Amino acid sequence: MSIDRPADQNLSSAVAERDGGAVLEVWVVPGASRTEVTGLHDGAVRIRVAAPAEGGKANQALVNLLKAITGAEAEIIRGRNSRRKQLLVGGVRAVDLVRLVSEHVG
Repeated sequence: MSIDRPADQNLSSAVAERDGGAVLEVWVVPGASRTEVTGLHDGAVRIRVAAPAEGGKANQALVNLLKAITGAEAEIIRGRNSRRKQLLVGGVRAVDLVRLVSEHVG
């Protein structure tokens, strides 16, 4: 498993077009000091969330972050109980999702 340096990142590998929106592959790090997009991790967008991984709090923080970034509804469609997840972001084209998420890599 590797974490890519910010300069090496092409987030398009973590996004796929789908009917009704785009699917984003993410690697979630719960219990972080702050919520942020940090780059790529094994082909998935690495997102740190401050919420703990208990009672769905980290999942909700992840969904809320994507709603804030994209202005669209997001839902976890795979990996609800795993660090690696897929989220469907409704009404957003893959190219736009890549651009929006890329703007928030810190």
